[in-house]
Amino acid sequence: MNKEFIQAIEDLEKERHIPKDVLIEAIESALVSAYKKNYGTSQNVRVDINEETGDINVYMRMDIVDEVEDEFTQISLDEARDIDYRYEVGDVVEYQVTPRDFGRIAAQTAKQVVVQRIREAERGMIFDDYITRQGEIVTGTVQRISNETLFINIGRTEGILSANEQVPGEHYKVNDRLKVYIMDVKKTNKGPQVFLSRSHPGLVKRLFELEVPEIEDGTVEIKGIAREAGSRTKMAVYTEFENVDPVGACVGTRGARVQAIVDELHGEKIDIIAWSEDPQELIASVLSPAKVEKVLPAEDGEKAATVVVPDYQLSLAIGKEGQNVRLAAKVSGWKIDIKSHSQFLAAQESAADIVELDEDDVDAMEDYHAESETTEAAETAELAETTELEAEQAVTEESAAPAEAADAEALTETCAAEPQAEEITFVEE
Repeated sequence: MNKEFIQAIEDLEKERHIPKDVLIEAIESALVSAYKKNYGTSQNVRVDINEETGDINVYMRMDIVDEVEDEFTQISLDEARDIDYRYEVGDVVEYQVTPRDFGRIAAQTAKQVVVQRIREAERGMIFDDYITRQGEIVTGTVQRISNETLFINIGRTEGILSANEQVPGEHYKVNDRLKVYIMDVKKTNKGPQVFLSRSHPGLVKRLFELEVPEIEDGTVEIKGIAREAGSRTKMAVYTEFENVDPVGACVGTRGARVQAIVDELHGEKIDIIAWSEDPQELIASVLSPAKVEKVLPAEDGEKAATVVVPDYQLSLAIGKEGQNVRLAAKVSGWKIDIKSHSQFLAAQESAADIVELDEDDVDAMEDYHAESETTEAAETAELAETTELEAEQAVTEESAAPAEAADAEALTETCAAEPQAEEITFVEE
């Protein structure tokens, strides 16, 4: 090896973005393996590559001990001092053992090992690069499609956009460009896998950071965001600066900023509201575009509230299949129960009727309850008496049945013994 070898490593560093030190270390390790394999030795050896000239030297390493137990890895103190009188027990003796034909053997044997190490180093670099970019947006190109899963070229590796992370209604073809959110990065035997998403709320958040400078520099802060991909997103923004309108900064002049994001999301609706530390004001805002009459937080300290809206605004406040109130609850962090004006008044009147009962009403209710119990007892006794009489009557009728049958039989025999009347025939003259 020579200077051309070092130049090739430097070129590889520029092309693959792999540090030169990593490549040199991988090659040295491969050469150690090649030496042990070709020369059948188990001795401790070290390979040194001169980074300026490219020369390779192999050194034998032996530990200095008082009593030699392994002649391949140990050397006595006397033998070591024959080399250098300054050696002591515990030191390591190194001497060059580079074979004459080692360059040819090394080139043949170490090739696959070097390629493998370079591949592993490259995978490690890619993993380290993308793990730090987790939660960011990248632009990629659809490389191939397999069973509704998109494989997207995002630069140094290929990202995976599964069907679950795609937005309903969006369809892509090979070579289409799109922005995706880096959701997760995992290390596998085949290299790092980058999992992407188009439906994650973080995608909308990062798009606003790219489009709105006030969010990027921290002037405006996104306090909460909730999304149902492909349909609607609600986002609450806040600023500590009185002269800055957080909502207006996100919307932009004539809606230019938010419209650019809507176009990227293929027409998804975006509601931007101003965050407030007052729960009543916050809940009233997150339920937009519905108008809110009253917000009643729970008295037990739980983050729950009852919201009263006009009757004609009830369906708008709830949203299609409950979407509006569901997103509002996620953004605000409050459990929201929506009632129309008439429903709230009916509930209030019912509660007022219960509260306004005085002592006379209570006594009357108790007397009525006692009277009801007395009446019920009397009816029970009467029912029992009636049942007893019916039972006695049934027994009497059962005992009288044979006598009646005997009388009927005697009457029949008497009628049969009497002579029958002669038949009279009338003749008309």
